[in-house]
Amino acid sequence: MQIQRYVGRISGPLLDRIDIHIDVPAVKFRDLTGDTPPETDDSATIRERVIAARERQRTRLAKEKIFSNAEMTPRMIRRHCRIDSESEQMLERAMTRLGLSARAYDRILKVSRTIADLEGSEEIRSAHVAEAVGYRSLDRTYWT
Repeated sequence: MQIQRYVGRISGPLLDRIDIHIDVPAVKFRDLTGDTPPETDDSATIRERVIAARERQRTRLAKEKIFSNAEMTPRMIRRHCRIDSESEQMLERAMTRLGLSARAYDRILKVSRTIADLEGSEEIRSAHVAEAVGYRSLDRTYWT
């Protein structure tokens, strides 16, 4: 209830301008004591994946004179974030069910593009869109 009161002070249009918002659960004691298996990828591996994704973005967006997916305008999003019909239907259902705005739609597409870039995929797939929708947890948790 405390969190809902706090989040209630943030306007919907302001929240729409944030690309990713997720709840981060408290760390379990078992995780603190080292009884859980470590991450499969080390920091160096993750860093290389991020560098490769940033290079894909830089190359793709060079003609636009921008450097990252986050900087894309709505016109650029339509050009560089095309999705297949399965992804489009999934996104339409999510938009309707969660009552998302047009701005949230654009944010989801940009995040989907970034997820695809991190995976090394030229196309945005339905799994990328589903993950990006999942990053709209404040829309889902507190506004519906």
